[in-house]
Amino acid sequence: MGTKKLGGCAKFFECSKPYLAMISLQFGYAGMTIITKISLNHGMSHYVLVVFRHAFATIAIAPFAFIFERKGQPKITFSIFMQIFILALLGPVIDQNFFYAGLKLTSPTFACAMSNMLPAMTFVMAVFCRMEKINIKQVRSIAKIVGTLVTVAGAMLMTLYRGPIVEMVWFKQAHYKTNGGSLDRDWLLGCIFLIISTIAWASLFVLQAKAIQTYKNHQLTLTSLVCFIGTVQAIVVTYVVEHKPSVWKIGWDINLLTAAYSGIVSSSISYYVQGLVIEKKGPVFATSFSPLMMIISAVMGYFILAEKTYLGGVIGAILIVIGLYSVLWGKHKEQLESQVEAGIPLPVNDAESSASEEENMVDARDNFTEEKHDQKVEPISIKFSSIVITLSIQESPTR
Repeated sequence: MGTKKLGGCAKFFECSKPYLAMISLQFGYAGMTIITKISLNHGMSHYVLVVFRHAFATIAIAPFAFIFERKGQPKITFSIFMQIFILALLGPVIDQNFFYAGLKLTSPTFACAMSNMLPAMTFVMAVFCRMEKINIKQVRSIAKIVGTLVTVAGAMLMTLYRGPIVEMVWFKQAHYKTNGGSLDRDWLLGCIFLIISTIAWASLFVLQAKAIQTYKNHQLTLTSLVCFIGTVQAIVVTYVVEHKPSVWKIGWDINLLTAAYSGIVSSSISYYVQGLVIEKKGPVFATSFSPLMMIISAVMGYFILAEKTYLGGVIGAILIVIGLYSVLWGKHKEQLESQVEAGIPLPVNDAESSASEEENMVDARDNFTEEKHDQKVEPISIKFSSIVITLSIQESPTR
Protein backbone atom coordinates (compact mmCIF):
# COMPACT_ATOMS: atom_id res chain seq x y z
CA MET A 1 0.00 0.00 0.00
CA GLY A 2 2.85 2.33 0.91
CA THR A 3 4.69 1.47 -2.31
CA LYS A 4 1.57 2.19 -4.37
CA LYS A 5 1.09 5.54 -2.62
CA LEU A 6 4.76 6.41 -3.16
CA GLY A 7 4.45 5.52 -6.84
CA GLY A 8 1.37 7.71 -7.17
CA CYS A 9 3.22 10.67 -5.62
CA ALA A 10 6.17 10.14 -7.96
CA LYS A 11 3.86 10.02 -10.98
CA PHE A 12 2.05 13.17 -9.83
CA PHE A 13 5.38 14.97 -9.41
CA GLU A 14 6.50 13.83 -12.86
CA CYS A 15 3.29 15.16 -14.45
CA SER A 16 3.61 18.43 -12.51
CA LYS A 17 7.17 19.20 -13.70
CA PRO A 18 6.13 21.22 -16.81
CA TYR A 19 3.68 23.29 -14.75
CA LEU A 20 6.20 23.95 -11.98
CA ALA A 21 8.87 24.85 -14.56
CA MET A 22 6.68 27.40 -16.37
CA ILE A 23 5.42 28.94 -13.12
CA SER A 24 9.02 29.27 -11.91
CA LEU A 25 9.98 30.93 -15.19
CA GLN A 26 7.21 33.51 -14.78
CA PHE A 27 8.55 34.38 -11.32
CA GLY A 28 12.01 34.68 -12.88
CA TYR A 29 10.76 36.99 -15.64
CA ALA A 30 8.79 39.11 -13.18
CA GLY A 31 11.80 39.41 -10.88
CA MET A 32 13.96 40.45 -13.83
CA THR A 33 11.49 43.20 -14.74
CA ILE A 34 11.38 44.52 -11.16
CA ILE A 35 15.15 44.67 -10.59
CA THR A 36 15.63 46.17 -14.07
CA LYS A 37 13.18 48.93 -13.20
CA ILE A 38 15.10 49.59 -9.96
CA SER A 39 18.41 49.68 -11.83
CA LEU A 40 17.08 52.08 -14.46
CA ASN A 41 15.63 54.32 -11.76
CA HIS A 42 19.09 54.47 -10.17
CA GLY A 43 20.51 55.94 -13.35
CA MET A 44 21.91 52.96 -15.26
CA SER A 45 21.91 53.45 -19.03
CA HIS A 46 19.68 50.93 -20.77
CA TYR A 47 22.16 50.84 -23.66
CA VAL A 48 24.91 49.66 -21.31
CA LEU A 49 22.50 47.20 -19.69
CA VAL A 50 21.82 45.58 -23.07
CA VAL A 51 25.58 45.23 -23.67
CA PHE A 52 26.32 43.58 -20.31
CA ARG A 53 23.20 41.41 -20.42
CA HIS A 54 24.11 39.79 -23.72
CA ALA A 55 27.75 39.53 -22.76
CA PHE A 56 26.68 37.47 -19.73
CA ALA A 57 24.27 35.47 -21.95
CA THR A 58 27.02 34.68 -24.45
CA ILE A 59 29.40 33.55 -21.70
CA ALA A 60 26.66 31.33 -20.21
CA ILE A 61 25.45 29.69 -23.45
CA ALA A 62 28.63 29.40 -25.56
CA PRO A 63 30.31 26.63 -23.49
CA PHE A 64 27.25 24.39 -23.78
CA ALA A 65 27.08 25.01 -27.52
CA PHE A 66 30.76 24.08 -27.83
CA ILE A 67 30.41 20.91 -25.74
CA PHE A 68 27.17 19.51 -27.16
CA GLU A 69 27.01 20.94 -30.70
CA ARG A 70 30.59 21.24 -31.92
CA LYS A 71 30.16 18.41 -34.45
CA GLY A 72 28.55 19.03 -37.82
CA GLN A 73 28.51 22.82 -37.54
CA PRO A 74 26.87 24.52 -40.56
CA LYS A 75 29.23 26.56 -42.72
CA ILE A 76 28.68 30.27 -42.18
CA THR A 77 28.14 31.81 -45.61
CA PHE A 78 27.45 35.48 -46.29
CA SER A 79 23.70 34.77 -46.49
CA ILE A 80 23.69 32.96 -43.14
CA PHE A 81 25.80 35.68 -41.54
CA MET A 82 23.33 38.35 -42.70
CA GLN A 83 20.44 36.35 -41.22
CA ILE A 84 22.21 36.16 -37.85
CA PHE A 85 23.19 39.83 -38.11
CA ILE A 86 19.56 40.91 -38.66
CA LEU A 87 18.32 38.61 -35.87
CA ALA A 88 20.82 40.19 -33.48
CA LEU A 89 19.81 43.67 -34.62
CA LEU A 90 16.11 42.96 -34.09
CA GLY A 91 16.49 41.13 -30.79
CA PRO A 92 19.28 42.38 -28.52
CA VAL A 93 19.56 45.87 -30.05
CA ILE A 94 16.15 47.17 -31.18
CA ASP A 95 13.80 45.01 -29.13
CA GLN A 96 15.48 45.26 -25.75
CA ASN A 97 16.67 48.85 -26.01
CA PHE A 98 13.12 50.01 -26.76
CA PHE A 99 11.76 47.64 -24.10
CA TYR A 100 14.05 49.03 -21.40
CA ALA A 101 13.36 52.61 -22.53
CA GLY A 102 9.61 51.95 -22.33
CA LEU A 103 9.98 50.20 -18.97
CA LYS A 104 11.83 53.22 -17.56
CA LEU A 105 8.99 55.56 -18.57
CA THR A 106 6.08 53.31 -17.57
CA SER A 107 5.95 50.42 -15.08
CA PRO A 108 6.81 46.69 -14.88
CA THR A 109 3.13 45.67 -14.94
CA PHE A 110 2.46 47.76 -18.04
CA ALA A 111 5.56 46.41 -19.81
CA CYS A 112 4.56 42.80 -19.04
CA ALA A 113 1.03 43.46 -20.28
CA MET A 114 2.38 44.83 -23.56
CA SER A 115 4.55 41.73 -23.94
CA ASN A 116 1.38 39.63 -24.12
CA MET A 117 0.73 41.25 -27.51
CA LEU A 118 3.53 39.13 -29.01
CA PRO A 119 1.39 36.27 -30.43
CA ALA A 120 -1.00 38.73 -32.10
CA MET A 121 1.85 40.83 -33.53
CA THR A 122 3.59 37.68 -34.76
CA PHE A 123 0.39 36.59 -36.48
CA VAL A 124 0.09 39.96 -38.25
CA MET A 125 3.73 39.85 -39.37
CA ALA A 126 3.33 36.27 -40.61
CA VAL A 127 0.26 37.26 -42.65
CA PHE A 128 2.19 40.10 -44.32
CA CYS A 129 5.06 37.69 -45.07
CA ARG A 130 2.58 35.12 -46.44
CA MET A 131 3.56 32.57 -43.81
CA GLU A 132 0.00 32.46 -42.46
CA LYS A 133 -3.14 31.84 -44.49
CA ILE A 134 -6.50 33.36 -43.57
CA ASN A 135 -9.79 31.65 -44.38
CA ILE A 136 -12.83 33.58 -43.16
CA LYS A 137 -14.92 30.40 -43.32
CA GLN A 138 -12.79 28.65 -40.71
CA VAL A 139 -13.41 29.21 -37.00
CA ARG A 140 -9.70 29.11 -36.13
CA SER A 141 -8.93 31.93 -38.56
CA ILE A 142 -11.78 34.02 -37.16
CA ALA A 143 -10.48 33.37 -33.63
CA LYS A 144 -6.99 34.59 -34.57
CA ILE A 145 -8.33 37.70 -36.32
CA VAL A 146 -10.71 38.60 -33.47
CA GLY A 147 -8.01 37.90 -30.90
CA THR A 148 -5.58 40.19 -32.73
CA LEU A 149 -8.14 43.01 -32.90
CA VAL A 150 -9.02 42.62 -29.20
CA THR A 151 -5.32 42.61 -28.27
CA VAL A 152 -4.66 45.78 -30.27
CA ALA A 153 -7.74 47.41 -28.73
CA GLY A 154 -6.46 46.57 -25.24
CA ALA A 155 -3.04 48.02 -26.03
CA MET A 156 -4.58 51.21 -27.42
CA LEU A 157 -6.79 51.54 -24.32
CA MET A 158 -3.78 51.16 -22.02
CA THR A 159 -1.88 53.74 -24.07
CA LEU A 160 -4.55 56.43 -24.45
CA TYR A 161 -6.59 56.06 -21.24
CA ARG A 162 -5.34 55.85 -17.67
CA GLY A 163 -8.40 56.58 -15.55
CA PRO A 164 -8.58 56.58 -11.76
CA ILE A 165 -6.19 54.68 -9.52
CA VAL A 166 -7.28 51.16 -8.61
CA GLU A 167 -6.43 50.33 -5.00
CA MET A 168 -5.55 46.82 -3.93
CA VAL A 169 -8.15 45.16 -1.70
CA TRP A 170 -5.66 44.07 0.95
CA PHE A 171 -3.69 47.32 1.12
CA LYS A 172 -5.01 50.81 0.49
CA GLN A 173 -3.09 54.02 0.16
CA ALA A 174 -5.26 57.08 0.49
CA HIS A 175 -2.81 59.77 -0.54
CA TYR A 176 -1.95 59.97 -4.23
CA LYS A 177 -1.14 63.06 -6.21
CA THR A 178 -2.58 63.72 -9.63
CA ASN A 179 -0.06 63.18 -12.41
CA GLY A 180 1.10 66.21 -14.37
CA GLY A 181 1.24 66.66 -18.10
CA SER A 182 4.95 65.85 -18.23
CA LEU A 183 4.37 62.40 -16.73
CA ASP A 184 1.52 61.82 -19.16
CA ARG A 185 3.76 62.65 -22.09
CA ASP A 186 6.46 60.33 -20.73
CA TRP A 187 3.87 57.59 -20.28
CA LEU A 188 2.67 57.97 -23.88
CA LEU A 189 6.25 57.90 -25.16
CA GLY A 190 6.96 54.80 -23.07
CA CYS A 191 3.89 53.09 -24.57
CA ILE A 192 5.15 53.82 -28.07
CA PHE A 193 8.58 52.40 -27.18
CA LEU A 194 7.00 49.19 -25.86
CA ILE A 195 4.86 48.77 -28.99
CA ILE A 196 7.95 49.21 -31.21
CA SER A 197 9.75 46.67 -29.04
CA THR A 198 6.94 44.13 -29.46
CA ILE A 199 6.90 44.64 -33.25
CA ALA A 200 10.67 44.05 -33.38
CA TRP A 201 10.28 40.95 -31.20
CA ALA A 202 7.54 39.59 -33.49
CA SER A 203 9.72 40.26 -36.54
CA LEU A 204 12.48 38.29 -34.84
CA PHE A 205 10.24 35.23 -34.53
CA VAL A 206 9.13 35.46 -38.15
CA LEU A 207 12.61 35.89 -39.60
CA GLN A 208 14.07 33.25 -37.31
CA ALA A 209 12.23 30.52 -39.22
CA LYS A 210 14.77 30.75 -42.06
CA ALA A 211 17.78 30.59 -39.75
CA ILE A 212 16.37 27.63 -37.82
CA GLN A 213 16.26 25.60 -41.04
CA THR A 214 20.05 25.90 -41.17
CA TYR A 215 20.66 25.46 -37.42
CA LYS A 216 17.94 22.89 -36.81
CA ASN A 217 20.29 20.64 -34.82
CA HIS A 218 22.47 23.47 -33.46
CA GLN A 219 20.06 25.84 -31.75
CA LEU A 220 22.40 26.57 -28.85
CA THR A 221 25.01 27.61 -31.40
CA LEU A 222 22.52 29.88 -33.13
CA THR A 223 21.59 31.49 -29.81
CA SER A 224 25.25 31.98 -28.91
CA LEU A 225 25.99 33.64 -32.26
CA VAL A 226 22.95 35.93 -31.99
CA CYS A 227 23.90 36.97 -28.45
CA PHE A 228 27.57 37.53 -29.39
CA ILE A 229 26.85 39.60 -32.51
CA GLY A 230 24.11 41.43 -30.60
CA THR A 231 26.66 42.32 -27.93
CA VAL A 232 29.01 43.79 -30.56
CA GLN A 233 26.16 45.74 -32.15
CA ALA A 234 25.00 47.01 -28.75
CA ILE A 235 28.55 48.22 -27.98
CA VAL A 236 28.61 50.23 -31.23
CA VAL A 237 25.17 51.73 -30.51
CA THR A 238 26.18 52.63 -26.96
CA TYR A 239 29.36 54.38 -28.12
CA VAL A 240 27.32 56.41 -30.64
CA VAL A 241 24.53 57.38 -28.21
CA GLU A 242 26.33 57.62 -24.86
CA HIS A 243 29.23 60.07 -24.93
CA LYS A 244 30.15 59.89 -21.23
CA PRO A 245 32.73 57.21 -20.31
CA SER A 246 31.26 57.11 -16.80
CA VAL A 247 28.17 55.21 -18.03
CA TRP A 248 30.34 52.10 -18.52
CA LYS A 249 31.33 51.98 -14.86
CA ILE A 250 29.59 49.13 -13.10
CA GLY A 251 30.39 47.99 -9.57
CA TRP A 252 29.21 45.37 -7.11
CA ASP A 253 25.73 46.83 -6.94
CA ILE A 254 22.20 46.48 -8.34
CA ASN A 255 23.47 47.27 -11.84
CA LEU A 256 25.78 44.25 -11.93
CA LEU A 257 23.06 42.07 -10.41
CA THR A 258 20.58 43.21 -13.07
CA ALA A 259 22.95 42.53 -15.96
CA ALA A 260 23.99 39.10 -14.62
CA TYR A 261 20.46 38.07 -13.67
CA SER A 262 19.00 39.14 -17.02
CA GLY A 263 21.74 37.45 -19.04
CA ILE A 264 22.09 34.18 -17.12
CA VAL A 265 18.52 33.59 -15.90
CA SER A 266 16.32 35.30 -18.50
CA SER A 267 18.44 34.62 -21.59
CA SER A 268 20.16 31.31 -20.71
CA ILE A 269 18.46 29.14 -18.09
CA SER A 270 14.98 30.19 -19.18
CA TYR A 271 15.82 29.34 -22.80
CA TYR A 272 16.90 25.82 -21.87
CA VAL A 273 13.97 25.14 -19.50
CA GLN A 274 11.43 26.60 -21.93
CA GLY A 275 12.88 24.46 -24.71
CA LEU A 276 12.36 21.29 -22.64
CA VAL A 277 8.77 22.27 -21.85
CA ILE A 278 8.02 23.11 -25.49
CA GLU A 279 9.46 19.75 -26.56
CA LYS A 280 7.22 17.87 -24.13
CA LYS A 281 4.03 19.97 -24.08
CA GLY A 282 4.19 22.17 -27.18
CA PRO A 283 4.54 25.93 -27.72
CA VAL A 284 0.88 26.71 -26.94
CA PHE A 285 1.26 25.28 -23.43
CA ALA A 286 4.42 27.32 -22.81
CA THR A 287 2.96 30.58 -24.12
CA SER A 288 -0.27 30.28 -22.15
CA PHE A 289 1.55 31.03 -18.88
CA SER A 290 2.68 34.51 -19.93
CA PRO A 291 -0.24 36.41 -18.28
CA LEU A 292 0.93 35.00 -14.94
CA MET A 293 4.08 37.12 -15.27
CA MET A 294 1.93 40.25 -15.49
CA ILE A 295 0.05 39.34 -12.30
CA ILE A 296 3.25 38.56 -10.39
CA SER A 297 4.83 41.80 -11.61
CA ALA A 298 1.77 43.77 -10.50
CA VAL A 299 1.89 42.32 -6.97
CA MET A 300 5.69 42.67 -6.62
CA GLY A 301 5.67 46.14 -8.15
CA TYR A 302 2.90 47.29 -5.81
CA PHE A 303 4.81 46.33 -2.65
CA ILE A 304 8.42 46.88 -3.77
CA LEU A 305 8.08 49.92 -6.03
CA ALA A 306 4.78 51.33 -4.70
CA GLU A 307 3.54 51.06 -8.28
CA LYS A 308 0.19 52.65 -9.06
CA THR A 309 -2.40 50.63 -10.95
CA TYR A 310 -4.88 52.54 -13.14
CA LEU A 311 -8.33 51.49 -14.33
CA GLY A 312 -7.37 51.86 -18.01
CA GLY A 313 -4.40 49.56 -17.46
CA VAL A 314 -6.53 46.91 -15.76
CA ILE A 315 -9.21 46.90 -18.49
CA GLY A 316 -6.60 46.99 -21.25
CA ALA A 317 -4.66 44.11 -19.67
CA ILE A 318 -7.84 42.02 -19.45
CA LEU A 319 -8.55 42.66 -23.15
CA ILE A 320 -4.98 41.73 -24.08
CA VAL A 321 -5.19 38.45 -22.16
CA ILE A 322 -8.54 37.60 -23.81
CA GLY A 323 -7.09 38.35 -27.23
CA LEU A 324 -3.96 36.35 -26.38
CA TYR A 325 -5.90 33.19 -25.57
CA SER A 326 -8.11 33.64 -28.63
CA VAL A 327 -5.04 33.73 -30.89
CA LEU A 328 -3.47 30.77 -29.05
CA TRP A 329 -6.70 28.76 -29.35
CA GLY A 330 -6.85 29.38 -33.09
CA LYS A 331 -3.19 28.45 -33.46
CA HIS A 332 -3.70 25.27 -31.43
CA LYS A 333 -6.64 24.21 -33.61
CA GLU A 334 -4.54 24.88 -36.70
CA GLN A 335 -1.77 22.62 -35.40
CA LEU A 336 -4.23 19.82 -34.64
CA GLU A 337 -5.80 20.08 -38.11
CA SER A 338 -2.39 20.05 -39.80
CA GLN A 339 -1.45 16.91 -37.89
CA VAL A 340 -4.69 15.20 -38.92
CA GLU A 341 -4.23 16.19 -42.57
CA ALA A 342 -0.65 14.89 -42.53
CA GLY A 343 -1.80 11.59 -41.04
CA ILE A 344 0.20 12.07 -37.82
CA PRO A 345 -1.44 10.46 -34.75
CA LEU A 346 -2.23 12.95 -32.04
CA PRO A 347 -0.33 12.68 -28.74
CA VAL A 348 -1.92 10.45 -26.11
CA ASN A 349 -2.29 11.75 -22.56
CA ASP A 350 -0.50 9.84 -19.81
CA ALA A 351 -3.79 8.92 -18.10
CA GLU A 352 -5.41 7.73 -21.33
CA SER A 353 -2.31 5.77 -22.26
CA SER A 354 -2.11 4.05 -18.87
CA ALA A 355 -5.82 3.21 -18.91
CA SER A 356 -5.59 1.84 -22.44
CA GLU A 357 -2.54 -0.27 -21.65
CA GLU A 358 -4.16 -1.63 -18.48
CA GLU A 359 -7.32 -2.51 -20.41
CA ASN A 360 -5.34 -4.31 -23.09
CA MET A 361 -3.35 -6.21 -20.45
CA VAL A 362 -6.60 -7.35 -18.80
CA ASP A 363 -8.00 -8.46 -22.16
CA ALA A 364 -4.81 -10.37 -22.84
CA ARG A 365 -4.96 -12.13 -19.46
CA ASP A 366 -8.62 -13.04 -20.06
CA ASN A 367 -7.81 -14.50 -23.47
CA PHE A 368 -4.92 -16.47 -21.98
CA THR A 369 -7.20 -17.93 -19.27
CA GLU A 370 -9.81 -19.04 -21.81
CA GLU A 371 -7.20 -20.61 -24.06
CA LYS A 372 -5.66 -22.47 -21.16
CA HIS A 373 -9.09 -23.79 -20.19
CA ASP A 374 -9.70 -25.12 -23.70
CA GLN A 375 -6.22 -26.71 -23.75
CA LYS A 376 -5.35 -24.87 -26.95
CA VAL A 377 -2.02 -23.14 -27.21
CA GLU A 378 -2.38 -20.04 -29.34
CA PRO A 379 0.04 -17.13 -29.74
CA ILE A 380 -0.95 -14.33 -27.43
CA SER A 381 -1.35 -10.92 -29.00
CA ILE A 382 -1.06 -7.97 -26.65
CA LYS A 383 -1.72 -4.63 -28.25
CA PHE A 384 -0.45 -1.44 -26.72
CA SER A 385 -1.63 2.00 -27.63
CA SER A 386 0.95 4.03 -29.49
CA ILE A 387 2.42 7.11 -27.90
CA VAL A 388 3.64 9.79 -30.26
CA ILE A 389 6.10 12.39 -29.03
CA THR A 390 5.82 15.59 -31.02
CA LEU A 391 8.92 17.71 -31.34
CA SER A 392 8.53 21.44 -32.02
CA ILE A 393 11.06 24.12 -32.83
CA GLN A 394 12.37 25.84 -29.74
CA GLU A 395 11.73 29.52 -29.40
CA SER A 396 14.31 32.22 -29.11
CA PRO A 397 15.35 33.54 -25.71
CA THR A 398 12.69 35.69 -24.10
CA ARG A 399 13.17 38.97 -22.34
